[in-house]
Parts: sequence; structure tokens; C-alpha cells
Amino acid sequence: FNLSSPKQLASILYEKLQLPAGKGNSTAHEVLVKLESKHPIIKEILEYRRLNKLESSYILPFNDYVHSDGKIHTIYKQTGTRTGRLSSVDPNLQNIPVRNEEGKKIRKAFVANENCVLLSSDYSQIELRILAHITDCESLKEAFNNNEDIHTHVASDIFNVLEKDVTKDMRRTAKAVIFGIVYGISGFGLGENLDITAKEAKTYIDKYLELYPEVNKYMKDIVLKTRSLGYVRTLFNRKRIIEEIKNTNYLIRSMGDRMALNTPIQGTSADILKMAMIKIDNELKKNNYKTKMLLQVHDELIFEVPNEELESIKELVRNIMEGIYKLSVPLKVEIEYGKDWYDAK
Repeated sequence: FNLSSPKQLASILYEKLQLPAGKGNSTAHEVLVKLESKHPIIKEILEYRRLNKLESSYILPFNDYVHSDGKIHTIYKQTGTRTGRLSSVDPNLQNIPVRNEEGKKIRKAFVANENCVLLSSDYSQIELRILAHITDCESLKEAFNNNEDIHTHVASDIFNVLEKDVTKDMRRTAKAVIFGIVYGISGFGLGENLDITAKEAKTYIDKYLELYPEVNKYMKDIVLKTRSLGYVRTLFNRKRIIEEIKNTNYLIRSMGDRMALNTPIQGTSADILKMAMIKIDNELKKNNYKTKMLLQVHDELIFEVPNEELESIKELVRNIMEGIYKLSVPLKVEIEYGKDWYDAK
């Protein structure tokens, strides 16, 4: 039968194998994940879908974008996103998978020229650092200034245990809560992410907001301010109009609220990265370096660096990216390099 046909697949799963059918005999990913323990075929189907997506989304289409020099040249758009981040098209090189090993292996196709390496310089938790700065939250600022692991720090507070007693699951929950807050997620959305009830997820969100009242105040204030003004600004005063926030439709208005919450954080992160890119580019030209800035992937910059320039470029990139703007917590970058993009991460 055709694995890619939802109708044929539903027939096999729910009629032939008699698996418990949900609403409308769905074969959606989240439905199959919940059925995984019921029959070994589910694991195989999920694996097939994952590999099929890698082949159809990346491996086959990328062949069409190879230029006469044997390389792929993406196009960056300055105005492709409303938060101010650069977006990449034809092909999009910002969405190469990183979460699973097969997806990550696609990065092996991006190889440095002879006698060169690819260097990755990635801002560490920049959005959470900006959150700590913008909200002026003492507890979060202290954690970053003491170079603590922020997710372990928050997990310790939420679960009321010592940091050394925080388990992997506790840290994972805390991480989801922190990023959920930044993106204005609901108890329902967080529950789906963590596979727990919406009620349980809401208690984590409420606990977080109780523990970090400055974050809670920021969230309420920024939404009210944006509702009144109709726009929001980044730390550098870049303005984003949010028409959705005054919409009469509740769902659209809620989306506007989330944009109001997130834009000053994600938008400021985008501003900082662009400022660093401009300064690095100027320094590379001024000092006649052969190093090239190749890619920007959200909070990460990728360079092709001749071996003899590696040490000085590592220092130059770190100094500029960490020193481009002074927040009340330090900006940190993680630098790695290798012969190809896979090794550089």
C-alpha cells in the first residue's frame, strides 16, 4: 500500500490492524506518536516519514540550486520577517535540521575550500539574556552574571530543589516553560509540547510568573502599551506595527498579544546580530583578511576561514559579538569549527 496516502494508511491501521481510532481516523504525526506503543508498524511509519521529508525537502531540491561554481548561493531577504530577522530563500539554509542525527548529516554537504575550515559562532541563549535585561529581573540577571545554567536555575526554583538535584526531565520542563513564556504560549500549548495536561502546564507557568514577578509585570505592561499605541519597539527603537492587537476576533487579537511580547526580545536579538555582522565585515576588509562570512542562521554566523587566520578570526569574532552592545548581563558566544558544517557544530 502507499505509505504516503493517508486514506490507505488509515485503512491499514484502523480497519486491518484494529488500532484505537481517534477523531476521523487521523494519520497526523501527533496522533501516530500516541499510538507508538500499540504496534511496531507505527515506529516504522514515523521513521519513513522523517527520511522522506529529509529527501524531498533538502537533498533533492538542493541539487537544483547548485551554480556553475559547484556551490549553493542562498538569497537573504531584509524584509522577509516582521521581527527583523534575515530570512533565507532559494534555498532556505536556515532550516536545516539539527534535532536528529540523519537531518544533521545534511550539513556534511557544506564543505570548506582547501586549507580552510568552517567556523560557527553562535550566541548562547541571547533571547533569554535580552529577557533578563528588558524585564530587569534580578534573579535571572544574577544567574547569567554568575554563569549558571539558566534552565537548571529556573528548574531549581520551580520544583523547589537544589540545583544539584535537578533532573533532566525537570530541566527540560523548565526550558519549555521559559521559552513558552517568551513566545506567549498557553497552558494548552505547553501541555502539548511536554505531553502533560493543560492544567499541570498552567501551574508551571503560574509558578514561573510568581517566582519572577518582573517578567510577569513586563508581559502585562507591554501588551497594554501595545494595545494603546498599536506598535512596539525593540531596544534600539526599531518600530513594528501590530494591527492584530486591536482586532475584534479573539484568536487574531491573542496572536497580536504574543507578537507584542516577543518582538522586543526577538527583534532586539536580530538587531544585535546585524550590528555584529556589519562590524565584523568592516574589520575583515580593513585588515585584508581572506576570511568570508558565508551564512547567518538566526543567532549564529558561519565563516570560511583559511587555516592560517583561524586563531586571529576566533578572537576577532568573539570580541565583536560579545562586545557589540552592553546589556545588564553578558553576551556569550560559542565558537566551533571543522572541515564541514556538521563538524563545526
